[in-house]
This record gives sequence, C-alpha cells and structure tokens, in this order.
Amino acid sequence: MLITLELYVMLVLANGTPVVAARLLKDRWSAPVDGDRLWGDGRPVFGHSKTWRGVAFGTLACALFSVATGLGFVFGVLFGLLGLAGDLISSFIKRRLGLDSSARAVGLDQIPEALLPMLLAMVWLPVSAWVVIAVVALFTVSNILASPLLYRLGIRRQPH
Repeated sequence: MLITLELYVMLVLANGTPVVAARLLKDRWSAPVDGDRLWGDGRPVFGHSKTWRGVAFGTLACALFSVATGLGFVFGVLFGLLGLAGDLISSFIKRRLGLDSSARAVGLDQIPEALLPMLLAMVWLPVSAWVVIAVVALFTVSNILASPLLYRLGIRRQPH
C-alpha cells in the first residue's frame, strides 16, 4: 500500500512542480520545449506553456522524492521524464485537435502522464496491473477535482 501512495505522490510532483516553478520563476528559464515551432497544420507542436524549466523541475522533484523513499535516483528520473513525456503527448494531441492549452480534455489531460510512468513502475517494481489502474484512476479523479481549488488559490491559471 505504501508503494501505491509513493507512486501517486510522484505523479503529483511530476505534474505539479512545473506549475509551481512557473509561478515562482515567472519568465526565467521558460524556453518552450518545442522552440515555438509550428507543426504542419500551423499550430504549435506542444504550446508555449510546455517548457524545459518544467521538464527539469518536474524530473528533479521526482528524482529527489524517489531517493528519499528508497526507490532510487534513476527510477525517479525515468518516472518523472515519462510523466512529463505523457503530458507532452497530451499537449501534442490537443493541438492537433485544435484545442488551446487551456482547453479541458478530461482523460487526455491526465491519463497519458499517469499511465506512462506507471507502466515503468510495473516493470521496475513489484506492482501489479491493478495497482497501475488504481493509481492512474486516483490521479485522474484527484486532478479533476483539485484543479478548481488550485485555481482559486492562484496556483493554476485555469480552473480545469
């Protein structure tokens, strides 16, 4: 049960640390991952809010937490990178669908960034597919429910 909680916390860190870093650092180190490039459809590849700062801080937060819990630095780095890669995949799909970065896409906004690192956890750690499903579901529901509160607290820019 403890490993389930630790993995959930790591998902929250991968997802939330870039948002907190953006609020604290403003425009510092805010180079977009896509270099402000456009895809063949004329839309951004990922969007301006997906930054190298977010990748670095989200990955670092997961790595440090992973070390603190005994899961190891390498696992934490890979877990964080996969969570952020899932977020980039979601952003890429949303841009292809013509949705703005602030547009709500329930499931698409949560599942890829939770599922990719949890698949790593299933291979790396002794966790079952049921744990993967449960953590992804918990992350999805809590993300949907917490977003309005984080918006009211001034942490998120959008209420969803």
